[in-house]
Amino acid sequence: MILVTGGAGYIGSHTVKKLIEKGNEVLIIDNLSRGFREAVHPEAVFENADILDSGLLMKIFKKYKIDSVIHFAAFAYVGESVVNPEIYYKNNVVGSYNLINALKESSINNIVFSSTCSVYGNPLQVPISENEPLKPINPYARTKLMIENILSDFSNAYGIRYVALRYFNAAGCSEDGTIGESHNPETHLIPLVMHSIMYNDKILKVFGNDYDTRDGTCIRDYIHVNDLADAHIKALDYINTGQASTAINLGTGEGNSVMDIIRITEEVTGMNAKYEIVPRREGDPAILVADNKKAEEILGWQPEYSLKRIIESAWNWHKNKKY
Repeated sequence: MILVTGGAGYIGSHTVKKLIEKGNEVLIIDNLSRGFREAVHPEAVFENADILDSGLLMKIFKKYKIDSVIHFAAFAYVGESVVNPEIYYKNNVVGSYNLINALKESSINNIVFSSTCSVYGNPLQVPISENEPLKPINPYARTKLMIENILSDFSNAYGIRYVALRYFNAAGCSEDGTIGESHNPETHLIPLVMHSIMYNDKILKVFGNDYDTRDGTCIRDYIHVNDLADAHIKALDYINTGQASTAINLGTGEGNSVMDIIRITEEVTGMNAKYEIVPRREGDPAILVADNKKAEEILGWQPEYSLKRIIESAWNWHKNKKY
């Protein structure tokens, strides 16, 4: 049985769907504080539990025959982490420590961790490789790096094998429209562009058009959530064969600007987005694009979704949004 923490969330629910389609037995732990009961796969075993409750966590580990873990459960809003770092250090770091310690106490040695490219901060070189210095610039990213450090230390001391997947801009939705992307508040660009199309009172804020890029707006690496799900499964296969612990970037290796996203979304929907140019946000790098060679070399993974297909899948979800 594979335990997926945060399996009612965006990337977690898509990964659970893929795991079950491949015939795996899946246990989800989620406290539904940011995930959705509607996103829980009907064939998964579900425990409404909080990883901050170490006692309950150990009871769950004793109740089920868990072979390996994919760990998504975390708070993930950069702005919120700056305003309220306490809840990030508590939920992300303490909760993850509880989980990793439960693995150790239960003699479970394999875990795939949902990390972030934010651990690189403002990179020195683009595309960003795994050799880039780790210099996170906000509490959210610092919590993710702390968890990577805990995993590294537990790996060295206790033999726990892990893969930390540092992904870039997750995007898109399940193509069958059953699960999708829903955040409150919504902070991801593609849903915000769609909101500006769908709702009269929603105007997209484009933060700066004077960057040193082809159209003056920030460039990011957008990767489909299904490609991310496939990478998590490949990472699990990798460590289940006894391979060495490591950290791996997940991205397409291609960058698209804010204006690219707006333009392609308008093409896909046949409608116009409402947006306004506002001043830059502090700390926003001009370009963040992944070097994904390591993922291909070690996991045999390559992204399959084009940007247009990403946006088409997102539109299919958002126009019939269920939660």
